[in-house]
Amino acid sequence: MPHFNAAHALRGDRLGARRHRGVAWFALVLSAAAAAATLATNAAAQRTAPGTVTTTAAVSGVGTFNTGLDGPGSFRYAGVIASGSITKQIDAQWSVGISAGYTYENWSFDTPTAFGPEAPWGSINRPSVGFNVAYQAGPDLGFFVAPQFEWDYESGASGNRNNFGAVVGATKVFSRELVLGLGAGIFRQIDDTKVFPFLIVNWQIDDKWKLTNPFRAGPAGGAGLELVYRIDDQWEAAGGGTYRDYRFRLKDSGPNANGIGQNQGVPLFARLSRTLAPKVRLDLYAGAVVGGTLKLRDPSGNTRVAQDYGAAPFLALTVAGEF
Repeated sequence: MPHFNAAHALRGDRLGARRHRGVAWFALVLSAAAAAATLATNAAAQRTAPGTVTTTAAVSGVGTFNTGLDGPGSFRYAGVIASGSITKQIDAQWSVGISAGYTYENWSFDTPTAFGPEAPWGSINRPSVGFNVAYQAGPDLGFFVAPQFEWDYESGASGNRNNFGAVVGATKVFSRELVLGLGAGIFRQIDDTKVFPFLIVNWQIDDKWKLTNPFRAGPAGGAGLELVYRIDDQWEAAGGGTYRDYRFRLKDSGPNANGIGQNQGVPLFARLSRTLAPKVRLDLYAGAVVGGTLKLRDPSGNTRVAQDYGAAPFLALTVAGEF
């Protein structure tokens, strides 16, 4: 295969790949995978001049509709996700960056529920910071490492709420239309260590269709796959799915004092996007979380109550840009 600059293979993704950091709707683990996928794409695209500094910013609003639990009761929540990053191209091979984000979720439960006469949790906070290093070993091969740190907790919690770990991986350009990669991560989520592999895909099927990871900030996060259809130069439609699983420390008072909450499920989504300016776009999401489970754990991580929930419809809106 002849060598060529991978930027040609990713020519339609300059804004999407550099701008859209995977800001997790649900999990540190999956947000890190999204950041790693973005890093991998950046590592492959080496047309950026040495010394170039790229700044990105994104904000999302998301809300779920009332969703029934298998036991008595129901829940809903609304939230905001904000993120930003700064990346510097050191030379033709190396780039480094730092990112920060904040996610806020306000949960409401129709009580009593299977969790008891009081809501198991209320307002959830997830500030985060990450670092990344990408190395382009050759015209068609790149590597990356991305340490990530996050603090997940209900307002009023002071116990251990640390989530941390890193992802590593590599990407290879197979043609102008196809970039594939493999990555792996290891993370400590408050009381549990998780190891996971993930696949990085950027396949320009033709001039309209593309299969890729959902890099964009917003409720989909970055792990999983989405099929994208380019309607014209301003409009884009997509559909896909991801997996989410995250834990958070509960507040110090109440019946579940210093416990751990958990939410997991599979968000399936449709996305309609419009380019507002050359480096600014608007994404509208609609979808539902299926196969969802809420868990209430004691301070040591032992499960006290586990409740499956029905399909949880959601809507979200994201504005993101590169500067």
